[in-house]
Amino acid sequence: MQRVPVLTPSGKPLMPTKASRARRWLKLGKAKVVYNDLGIFQVQLVRCPRAIDAQPIAVGIDPGKLYSGVAIQSAKFTLWTAHLQLPFEIVKKRMEQRAMMRRGRRGRRINRKLPYNQRAHREKRFNNRRQSKLPPSIRANRELELRVLEELSLIYPITYVAYEIVKARGDKAFSPVMVGQKWQLENLEGYGNVREIEGWQTSQIRQQLGLQKQKHSKGDAIPATHAVDGVALACSAFIQYGVTSTHSMGWRGEVTVQSAPFAVIRHPPISRRQLHLMVFAKGGVRRKYGGTVTRHGFRKGDLVQSPKGIGYVSGDTEKQISVSDANWKRLGQIASSKIQLIHRSNRLIVTY
Repeated sequence: MQRVPVLTPSGKPLMPTKASRARRWLKLGKAKVVYNDLGIFQVQLVRCPRAIDAQPIAVGIDPGKLYSGVAIQSAKFTLWTAHLQLPFEIVKKRMEQRAMMRRGRRGRRINRKLPYNQRAHREKRFNNRRQSKLPPSIRANRELELRVLEELSLIYPITYVAYEIVKARGDKAFSPVMVGQKWQLENLEGYGNVREIEGWQTSQIRQQLGLQKQKHSKGDAIPATHAVDGVALACSAFIQYGVTSTHSMGWRGEVTVQSAPFAVIRHPPISRRQLHLMVFAKGGVRRKYGGTVTRHGFRKGDLVQSPKGIGYVSGDTEKQISVSDANWKRLGQIASSKIQLIHRSNRLIVTY
């Protein structure tokens, strides 16, 4: 049974309620519909409730290199699941492209007709190679997880955050997921009690709950690839394996896993504004490339209504706007006068 998130008049999250009760509140004018960046249907009470009783709600995050799984779980209901498509590859590719373009610009400044000791080589000033910061591709992955968790904390009264830890093993290859785990755990402390779960523990909980995981074709945007691990991690706040009696071991606690709304979340693939292009332009006149601003008052990533259907602004020409679907496939180039704005870009593409 799907549960509807509830907010107080001041915006504080309450325990989710039944859909039938939420409809009754809306019909009687006791609540109103409010919107969020994750597209989760929720209501806000018009008057403060007499009592605020909250039960434990846990978030499970299964971090990955290309995909992550997220789930919200209470003791009796699975509230929400998600499959995050991480920007690792595109950020890595663009950083390599940026370095290549910079090497090309530095090379063009050198007059090779001069003797070597008279050429305009860049002076070696200092060594900035070793700094205590995450690689941009890893940081982009973890920041997308934090962005989703931040939105969830405004919708549900989160008390626990279960995060899967990847440990180095001698017989296993290095995984980029190992990088930045300590940094991410420090960020998660602001959202609730953090529980560190290892991969073998996630597997045992998943088997105990009877959840099936698809281990091939991990890029498939279905619950069985990564969201199912998020559910298992979230359930770790309610069940544990330990001593059940004097002479036996077993599972303690109770939790109920149900079907829940499943979302696929990604960033819109928008190029940042480039001051330098791949191909050198003679005369110092550079055409505009990248950025989010268009010439018609819209921004790239805006959700709009067009004659070809609802889509996202993905580009523009002098008189037209390119509209694309959630997979960033172009629906068409349409005159700006026929486009109506639904809501501004929040840098997330969420599909159900």
